[in-house]
Order: sequence, then structure tokens, then C-alpha cells
Amino acid sequence: MSTIKYLNEFCDIIDTYGGRDKVMKALCYGTKLIGGYYADRKPELAKRYAIASSRISGARATLRLIDDVPMIQYALEYGWGQNESDRVMALLGVTANLVDLIYYPVEKICWLAEHRIVDVHNYDYWDKVNTIFWVLSVYLNLMRTLRNFGLNQQKLNKLNEMQKPSIDDTVLRKHRLEVCSLVRLTLDFVHAVSYLPKGYLWGGKLSTLQVGAVGTLSSFLYLYQIFTKRNLNK
Repeated sequence: MSTIKYLNEFCDIIDTYGGRDKVMKALCYGTKLIGGYYADRKPELAKRYAIASSRISGARATLRLIDDVPMIQYALEYGWGQNESDRVMALLGVTANLVDLIYYPVEKICWLAEHRIVDVHNYDYWDKVNTIFWVLSVYLNLMRTLRNFGLNQQKLNKLNEMQKPSIDDTVLRKHRLEVCSLVRLTLDFVHAVSYLPKGYLWGGKLSTLQVGAVGTLSSFLYLYQIFTKRNLNK
């Protein structure tokens, strides 16, 4: 019975765009991880997995072509962060939205240029700009999550100091999920920076095996969070 339950939950997740993208991401970096592992042992096998990873990554990039409209809608609904808990959260949220509103079109330009649909002078420049905005986007989301975690921890500490008889278990479980988010976004930041040109932080210094490991772990943490949040909301 439990197997059927988890199968149904998995099917519900991949029926959504976000859930399917995360499963595809896990497959993308899982194959990259295997390719990196066999790079020196079995080069031909490693090449096959590298091709599979590249194809899946390309499919995800193609699906992101329609992400601009939902991003614009989200940014408009978010406004100036008036519903945030403090000004720092609002500032981080607005800045992250502005970065994403620039990042998404730049990514589209790179995609169009890569597939030779449009002619772009100095493609390497646009690719570098795209990576920089990707890094900024992940960093700002990491800072938002870190700030939110700190604010929630302060609230929990105050409740403990007031010797409240009990704290809602759901609140504690959600707070622990924030730790998962911090670890996941840290991994995403390490991953994004690794695609910067050499000379910028650790850009270009991670091996295929390391990139695959970081991406795979981040993907599975995200899937774990999706399953856990679904159970919390039931």
C-alpha cells in the first residue's frame, strides 16, 4: 500500500512543471556524475552519459523559454515586498526579482544564439553575462533563505524563553526544512560559480564528477523537500 502511495505522490509531482523539472535535473546531474566517475575508467561509456546529460540539460533549457511570463507575474504580485517580515527581506526579494527579470531574457538570447536562430556578436560575452546573473540569482535566494531562517530561529528562541508548554510540531518541521533549503542553495551556489570563467572564485575548477555530485545532491534535496512539504500540508 505504501508503495502505491509513494508512486501516486511521485506522479502528482511530475504532473507539475516545477516537479518534472526537478526530476529532470536529478537525471541530468546523475548522468553527469556517472560520466565523471567513468571518465578515466571507461571513456566511451563516460561519453555516452555525458551526451545523455547534455540532452536532458538542453530539454530543460528549452522548457525555460516560457518562464518569463510567470516570473513577471510573480514580480508584479510581490511588488516592493510589503508582505515581508522586515525591510531586509523586502530588499533582498525585490533585488532578486530584478536580477531574475534580467537573467531570463539573457538566457533566451544565449539559447537563440546557441541554436543559430539569431546572430549574436561575441557569444562568449553573453554566455558570461548569463552565468553572472545565474550566480547572483542563486546568491540572493540563499541570502533570503538565510535571513528567513534567522528570523524564525529568533521566534523559536523567544518561545523557549517564555517557556511555552509546547511548540507546534509542524512549525518545527518547517523550520528544519529551512536547513535543507540552506544546504541545497549553498550547493547550487557552488555549482553556479563553477561555471564562471577561470580566475573568478572557483570558476572552472570543479571536475565533471564534482559538478555531477553537487548537482545530484541538490536535486535530491529539493525532491525530498517537495515530498515533505506535501505531507506537512495534508
